[in-house]
Amino acid sequence: MVFWSTNPHALLGLLSFVLLLLQPAVAIRFGFRQTSDIPPFREAPAFRNGQECGSTPAERINVAMTLDANYLRGTMAAVLSMLQHSTCPENLAFYFLTAHYAPELFYSIRKTFPYLNMKIYRFDSNRVRDKISKSIRQALDQPLNYARIYLADTIPDDVKRVIYLDSDLVVVDDIAKLWSTDMEEKVVAAPEYCHANFSLYFTDKFWLDPVLSKTFEGRRPCYFNTGVMVMDVDKWRSEGYTEKVEEWMAVQKLQKRIYHLGSLPPFLLVLAGNITAVDHRWNQHGLGGDNFEGKCRGLHPGPISLLHWSGKGKPWLRLDSRKPCTVDHLWAPYDLFWSSRHHFFEE
Repeated sequence: MVFWSTNPHALLGLLSFVLLLLQPAVAIRFGFRQTSDIPPFREAPAFRNGQECGSTPAERINVAMTLDANYLRGTMAAVLSMLQHSTCPENLAFYFLTAHYAPELFYSIRKTFPYLNMKIYRFDSNRVRDKISKSIRQALDQPLNYARIYLADTIPDDVKRVIYLDSDLVVVDDIAKLWSTDMEEKVVAAPEYCHANFSLYFTDKFWLDPVLSKTFEGRRPCYFNTGVMVMDVDKWRSEGYTEKVEEWMAVQKLQKRIYHLGSLPPFLLVLAGNITAVDHRWNQHGLGGDNFEGKCRGLHPGPISLLHWSGKGKPWLRLDSRKPCTVDHLWAPYDLFWSSRHHFFEE
């Protein structure tokens, strides 16, 4: 069943008449005819639990993602991949954050996954709009890209833990394995990449400032990608991590430019060197290339549980242009787009 909620305490039915009355300025059609703005998708198969699966709230696996028309095709593929590779797919509970009330968008995902346990929450873009500073790529400046900072404040208080995932990825392993991560009393668990040049994520103005440059004293900071995180949202709430991240965004916006990359650097400033490390197999990231040209990249050596097209290039766009990268063919089998005509072998 699908629910729409404008706050974490009052879930309203997606098509409820009450919601219509609360939003008189929004034109809504009950027919939900498919429009040119929302692409058509095939209905996904129904995935059922294995005999060994329990059905109690303790066995529920919470997954949070953002929902946006521009990335809807990626979201559909990501959800399908998780269901397909899960031993207990009916135990997955999805929490979608969206910046706008878009009935046709909601209808599309419900029609594609009629059996999916999911709820849709309104992320108030006004909470972050005035805090965003321009980054190196326009897509990184969208308010919804910052929704992960406010995730704990948006979903219900009784949700204590969640896996946050970007929409440009597919999971090729049982997501329950990632869910079972021992958080070790940390607020975030994610793959760390300590070989990356951490200093490049911040400007000279940051490193030359005698106060700011001491931010990481007492910890060994490593880069981690915020597109795949296990989050203790209960701890995030109680220890005020939203405010901690916002403080660094204020420094960037009001004092001096200390970074270039959207919502990632303030996460690093607060959490780098203080997270639980997860096996790299859970974020084979960078498959979308860099943030400027999106050139093709190959896979890193080692086992893979999750493929992530972070960067400028997205697999559905490159496949449609008939100029895919080799790794994009690993995404194609999960594509539910109705008109998909991907060619795995060149004629």
